[in-house]
Amino acid sequence: MYIVIEGQDGTGKSTQARLLAEYFQSKGKTVVVMDEPDGDIPQAHDIHDLILVRGKEYNMEPLTNVLLFTASRLELWRKIAEPTLKSGGVVISARNWWSTLAYQGYGEGVSKERIIKITKEIMPKLYTNPEKSVILTVPDEVRLSRQQNRGKATETFEAKNNDFQHKVNHAYLAIAKKFNIPVLDASPSPEEIQKNLLKLFEI
Repeated sequence: MYIVIEGQDGTGKSTQARLLAEYFQSKGKTVVVMDEPDGDIPQAHDIHDLILVRGKEYNMEPLTNVLLFTASRLELWRKIAEPTLKSGGVVISARNWWSTLAYQGYGEGVSKERIIKITKEIMPKLYTNPEKSVILTVPDEVRLSRQQNRGKATETFEAKNNDFQHKVNHAYLAIAKKFNIPVLDASPSPEEIQKNLLKLFEI
């Protein structure tokens, strides 16, 4: 089973992916958690650092970011996700290509149609249409409070100004509507969100 938990920085995607993995492991399932664009392979780490760490220094073109993110996804899919799924395991991804649609499309101004076209040409159908998916969302003030508690933002897009973050937050709602993705309020405690997530996924 391929599951995607999406949402802006500060919505708790990684926490929910970890809790969901623990749930499946308690049922005896083999589980892999991916955190795009980073991952447990060197090439994904390198691409992550190039875009999200050194990206502010390089001031790369938004379309370059689209292509690099897509390259990282292809590597993670072929090396990590695909073998796990073929063996009957569960893959839980904190982010997928909808992040690029939100950040590079709605946020940085790359043609949304172009992002969709690139992704569908390169990535397999299951990747672009996960079996279970959700977008976590919180009000801007909650997101800002959570990010401040984590300390100073150092990654390229997380460190952008509030206008950009507000634009991305609303982009996720548009993406949810366009692709018929359920939206879940991520304001409650992690445990309550997890209960709501299990109910939503009917697992």
